Amino acid sequence: MADKINRVVLAFSGGLDTSVILKWLQQTYACEVVTFTADLGQGEELGPARHKAELMGVKPEHIFIDDLKEEFVGEYVFPMMRANALYEGLYLLGTSIARPLIAKRQVEIARQVGADAVSHGATGKGNDQVRFELGYYALAPDIKVLAPWREWDLNSRTALIDFAEKNQIPVPKDKRGESPFSTDANLLHTSSEGKVLEDPWEEVPDYVYSRTDDLVAAPDKPEEITIDFKAGDALAVNGEAMSPATLLAKLNELGKRHGIGRLDLVENRFVGMKSRGMYETPGGTIYHAAHRAIEQLTLDRGAAHLKDELMPRYAELVYNGFWFSPEREMLQAAIDHSQAKVEGTVRMKLYKGGVHITGRKSPHSLYSEKVVTFEDDAGAYDQRDAEGFIKLNALRLRLLGRRDGR
Repeated sequence: MADKINRVVLAFSGGLDTSVILKWLQQTYACEVVTFTADLGQGEELGPARHKAELMGVKPEHIFIDDLKEEFVGEYVFPMMRANALYEGLYLLGTSIARPLIAKRQVEIARQVGADAVSHGATGKGNDQVRFELGYYALAPDIKVLAPWREWDLNSRTALIDFAEKNQIPVPKDKRGESPFSTDANLLHTSSEGKVLEDPWEEVPDYVYSRTDDLVAAPDKPEEITIDFKAGDALAVNGEAMSPATLLAKLNELGKRHGIGRLDLVENRFVGMKSRGMYETPGGTIYHAAHRAIEQLTLDRGAAHLKDELMPRYAELVYNGFWFSPEREMLQAAIDHSQAKVEGTVRMKLYKGGVHITGRKSPHSLYSEKVVTFEDDAGAYDQRDAEGFIKLNALRLRLLGRRDGR
């Protein structure tokens, strides 16, 4: 027997899965459904989502379509980029970082409309169910969560289409055949997985790529750009000041043209299985390289190396859905403290899928030509000091060597 639910807020894309979920919730729980569609820069027309919700009986005042692009980049992507976060050394966490914002807004809407539950369309095999629900529970500890993929018996695309047709839910022609792969997109990236990508030995087909141009078709001449940073965040491209979302969109445009940001990855999901996905993160790949370059000038060795030690833990927390956890917030505080003097300009060339740093400068640079030069340093560094430094560091090694008769 289903729990009594009066009103539920559904994360709604307007696609086949969430349209079926909307009707299923109405039937199974005899409840009112409120739809929430987040515009995170996925590049899709969101009007059809409103139309679909209205068609299925959702009240106009209970259809929420929110432009969250600036909040997404400024409050989620940029803080993550300050950490140089890469999951398993490669993945820029494009899907992972979007989920806490969607969960947060769902909870806000639930409070606004007096809903007693929230719902999502994530399956029981993936990471997103964990990310959404950890977000819900962190922000609304007593909220009820409805996860239809873990409850219903509609376990195939055919079953979903049959349900849709019986309930007069429009099914696009391209959804009637077997889907070759699934995608998720936002302003940071596009991910593709499933079906044609499930065999890790098979090369990703060309038609899967949507955010990056083919390397063969990319320009034969490198393109030079600059990115300006202050307090660890980028604020201008080629000298033109931009908002966070506008800046990332500009880098996406540049990265797309040069085929930058493709990643074919076999990763370890939080739920325990390995999965193979193809990620396209053109602007994020450029941004990540530029941020590391400006840190090379402005971070002390100890701070830089500690950040690199903390990064895998931070990335894992984001990947696993613990954005609102105290440990992520503690790490964020340390990372943000390190960024106070991360300011300056990075110059780079974009060419055939590559991001090549060609220069960096900062008013807070710790780099000293006077100290590092191979020419006469005019007393800036006394090379004789190195002897005592080496002997002190060698002391324990010498003692070990004598004891062990080396």
